[in-house]
Amino acid sequence: RCPWEPPVTFDGGVGEAGSTLAEGATVSPAARPARSRLWRAAWELLHDLSVAVLFCFFLITFVAQAFRVQGTSMEPLLSDGDRIVVNKLVYRLGSIERGDVVVFWYPRDPSVSFIKRVVGRPGDRVEILEGRVYVNSEPLSEAYLPEAFRDADNHPAVEVRPGFFFVLGDHRRSSNDSRSWGEVPEKYIYGRAAFRFWPLSQIGPVR
Repeated sequence: RCPWEPPVTFDGGVGEAGSTLAEGATVSPAARPARSRLWRAAWELLHDLSVAVLFCFFLITFVAQAFRVQGTSMEPLLSDGDRIVVNKLVYRLGSIERGDVVVFWYPRDPSVSFIKRVVGRPGDRVEILEGRVYVNSEPLSEAYLPEAFRDADNHPAVEVRPGFFFVLGDHRRSSNDSRSWGEVPEKYIYGRAAFRFWPLSQIGPVR
């Protein structure tokens, strides 16, 4: 100990290490118990982990989440096994637009997520004639849909209810969509497909 460093005196008490000290005994600061340092390190680790978990929970719940595409209903845009990032924040700030590729809970089983494209917004009148989609009596421009992925089916005209959306898969021949089970409630739509990160050969924005 340096000559100018005063001793630490415990007046007959119990030291941090649990040993009883006699009156007048002195303990050097260098002899602080290791257990205290371990507790401090453990507390700091727990704190950092808690912050990280809360951050990840916030990120996944409100901002973005990675998903794996299952099925072929969105071909040729997305294929079975593709990995995408879904933007969960976008519809908290703006509205759902026609042409958006959205992810939502399946109305008949909300434990299952579907991915489809919006073709009808609230108030729209949607009709399908020989595979061609008409919105408000006007043919819908679908540049994203090659002829090989169309079908020749008809669907009677429906007026999309307030708070609902009419959705279709891009692969009309293999899609289970609003033609079968009706419109999707807006509250079930929780994100928009924003970016594909796998496979690497097709990495890029989803449109």
